[in-house]
Amino acid sequence: MIKRLCQILEMIRFSHTLFALPFALMAACMAWLVPPLKADPVAFRISHLLGILACMVSARSAAMAFNRLVDRKIDAQNPRTERRHLPQGTLGSGSVILFTLVSSAAFVASTLLFLPNQLPILLSIPVLLFLLLYSFTKRFTSLAHFFLGTSLMLAPVCTWIALRGDLLADDPGDLLPALVLGLAVLLWVGGFDMIYACQDVSFDQHAQLKSIPARIGVPAALRLAAICHLAMILVLLGLPHVGRLAGPSLPLGWIYHVGLLGVAVLLVYEHLLVRPDDLTRVNIAFFRVNAVVSVGLFFFVTLDLLL
Repeated sequence: MIKRLCQILEMIRFSHTLFALPFALMAACMAWLVPPLKADPVAFRISHLLGILACMVSARSAAMAFNRLVDRKIDAQNPRTERRHLPQGTLGSGSVILFTLVSSAAFVASTLLFLPNQLPILLSIPVLLFLLLYSFTKRFTSLAHFFLGTSLMLAPVCTWIALRGDLLADDPGDLLPALVLGLAVLLWVGGFDMIYACQDVSFDQHAQLKSIPARIGVPAALRLAAICHLAMILVLLGLPHVGRLAGPSLPLGWIYHVGLLGVAVLLVYEHLLVRPDDLTRVNIAFFRVNAVVSVGLFFFVTLDLLL
């Protein structure tokens, strides 16, 4: 059983939870450390932190396992993915279905940790269904990359709602900082997923699967990914100023901007790693650089808010 569980965690690349989790924790730190305009500061609770961690891990696990299950026949035909666990028979569909169901139930149950705020439990099923729907998007739209980005955008937005949702009835603008951070996540994920999809252009075209690289070509897709990442930096530059429009003002100063400069440098490096005629370093750009981006931004935002 332990061996089977380890195989499932390897199949869903459990370690890559690191991509979205820092943005959820970033939103949590913002929610705890920045007082609302019309209410008392939000108190830190261990149960809320555990709820965030449990929801993030279980939701991503359910979505990734479901994705591997839905795509198992496609993966078996793609030379890049044919050695994954389900196509190779290392894991059976029954085990993955059971894991998906358990992870989904764990996600819904984890939202109970935020009571008496009822919004997380009420929104848990719609959010879960949205995450699972991503697995089908490349069959009908080239914008699947941005659907994935929207799925990860939910990490900071849902975290904010879980911690401060009871304030939104009196001050809907309180959600604006989380929405701005979520928009940055959407652009970031959409951009790097386009880069990753460049590896499968020929297969996607042959299998009639939708992706931006398959539709407009690798060079144009890489340029569009760079535009997305530039837009991400511009959105994050505006994050400290959202209080001028609505909601709380975020006291982010030079520490945050130094971290943002580092993120910009890393994104430039990511695009220098990948060229239309050389996609051999896509995995370095996708996994290593983006893990540093998410963790680094979380570190600098939290440090700035604490100091």
